[in-house]
Amino acid sequence: MFYVYVIISLKDKTTYIGSTENLEKRLKDHNQGKTKSIKHKVPFELVYFEAYRNRTQARKREIRLKKNSSEKEKLYKRIFDK
Repeated sequence: MFYVYVIISLKDKTTYIGSTENLEKRLKDHNQGKTKSIKHKVPFELVYFEAYRNRTQARKREIRLKKNSSEKEKLYKRIFDK
């Protein structure tokens, strides 16, 4: 399985969207500062994920969320407006 995920920085409450084959390892990598662009925002908490059968589907969804603000807004409403 491949995953699209949303994490939130516990430091400043910013979010990050990504995709991976190993969700547990990827979250650990983020929290160990191995992602250059967001390492200054550790620690992170996983707040949402979606599972896909293949990498292509997951990457398409990740890119759609990152580039389409209305898609991201809909998702964030589902996650955070509870």
